Amino acid sequence: MTNKINQNLISSLINNNDKVLDIGCGNGDLLYYLEKTKNIQGQGIEISHLGVKESVTKGLSVIQGDADEDLVSFTDNTFDVVILSDTLQATHKPKEVLKQMLRIGKRCIICIPNFGYWKYRLQILFYGIMPVTKTLSEPWYSTPNIHLCTIKDFINLCNSLNIEINKAYRNTQNNIKKIEKPNSYLNNLLSTEGIFILTK
Repeated sequence: MTNKINQNLISSLINNNDKVLDIGCGNGDLLYYLEKTKNIQGQGIEISHLGVKESVTKGLSVIQGDADEDLVSFTDNTFDVVILSDTLQATHKPKEVLKQMLRIGKRCIICIPNFGYWKYRLQILFYGIMPVTKTLSEPWYSTPNIHLCTIKDFINLCNSLNIEINKAYRNTQNNIKKIEKPNSYLNNLLSTEGIFILTK
């Protein structure tokens, strides 16, 4: 579920009347917010039956589907913006999901939890256990997160796939800061999440 700080940033990156796809939209809160504030033409895809049901009760156009399998059904350049918020780490084929997003959307906004955050490192170092926090709220044995990464990992992946990062931001828990130096160790150390705008 997209937090309030990320929600405001995502909203600022979207134009009025944009055609938007929210992948892994959960209960539809972000789509609902964007429809009310940006008058978007919104569509969602969500793997959870309960999430789809909650979204539809809000009057949203949301279908049940799996990002790993169902993005191929969309035609090229269908959307102005494709959003993937706190979902990439739960996919089985993150590289393929990124490629499909860039195929069907003119711009892509991706939010990832940053496993390199200093508090997460300390939990492993001092307690010897996988982190459990607001961003990574499930214990290791029941978490849907199967491909955890850091901000640096994600930037390296985009470079390897020749994906252009148009803009990048980091969430420091209290505010959003623009990433000016992608290779700075502070991006990983001081940030709970990374937010990226990708273009073809």
